Amino acid sequence: MDLDVTAATRTLAQAAADLVRLLPGRVLDPVLSGTVLEATPDGVVLAGTDRERSIRLSHGARTHSEGQVLVPARPLAETLRNIDSPEMRLVVEGRKLALRTPNARFALPLLDLPAHPGVREAPHRVGALDTALLPLAAVAASTASRDDALPVFTGVHVRQRGQRLVLVGTDRFRMAVASLPWRPEVDDLDVLVPANLLAELAKQADGAEVALHADADRVGMSWPSAEVSSTVLDAPFPSEARHLADAFDGTVHIAAPELAGAVRRVAPFAGAQGTVLLEVGDAEVRVRAADQQFGEAEEAVKATTSGDRFTTAYQPRYLADALQAFGAQAVRIGLRSETRRSTVITGAEPDPSGAELHYVLMPKRS
Repeated sequence: MDLDVTAATRTLAQAAADLVRLLPGRVLDPVLSGTVLEATPDGVVLAGTDRERSIRLSHGARTHSEGQVLVPARPLAETLRNIDSPEMRLVVEGRKLALRTPNARFALPLLDLPAHPGVREAPHRVGALDTALLPLAAVAASTASRDDALPVFTGVHVRQRGQRLVLVGTDRFRMAVASLPWRPEVDDLDVLVPANLLAELAKQADGAEVALHADADRVGMSWPSAEVSSTVLDAPFPSEARHLADAFDGTVHIAAPELAGAVRRVAPFAGAQGTVLLEVGDAEVRVRAADQQFGEAEEAVKATTSGDRFTTAYQPRYLADALQAFGAQAVRIGLRSETRRSTVITGAEPDPSGAELHYVLMPKRS
């Protein structure tokens, strides 16, 4: 309990905030609301767990005395966030952890460290991928459901296909499939990862590559300053294969930003629960919406079209999210007949990284 360390305030504040975001806001056991703060010869480690997730975040610091304490997580993060001194000293003083700057002192109570269950290590490493590819993993996570009544749809299905890692998320109304090049270190990988955790890790990951860890019960990610793991979701996940069949009855090649802009401008006329229509013409797509209370709007966007002509209805938010996932790219929109309703949006040109993204919408036909 003799912890005494001097650290960069901004770095420590960021780590404390990241840990709070990775753990649930409410826990039944008060001891799990704490951050385990450890001073080691190499620096400082912040760790936490809710018994399902385990987080370790490490950063360089000047250690005067090694030690380990447990302090309230949110008060620690809030205190660090509001300190404007570039450096601060953390030192145990009696039953409190003092956070000292040249002109101020803040003290947090020490929690019962022996009662803490400890923070589990991540399972063995199974491969690695470039950090730059994580935004596509986040797209897959963004399509997962937030309804805990159907836990299978709150996860992202992650599996290995040779030298590619395939991630699939769906809420039954839309689906995103990201296929990423990666460097496998095992022959097989097939896990269901909590989508909200994957989305947060995609934001926080640092460095050139991210390592994946997995066994039958747990899955995790790590990079030089962090190691995060969680229990896997245990449920059969629906296959995406039928949605990704190559056969389309009609296709549209169009600039994603131009179509997204038209959807954004027309969507307010769809009403609170309405839809926007994409009407495919010979060299354009016309975006339309109408509502008795809100009025009506339409806008034409130039496009290259082939095959059958459709008028297809979409939820504006889902369509906007799908187009936003492709940024400034041109996209190909694959349309199918009523009996095979799903619409598939992909990049019109191969991505230089080798990554692929398929965004599937399940629309209603008009």
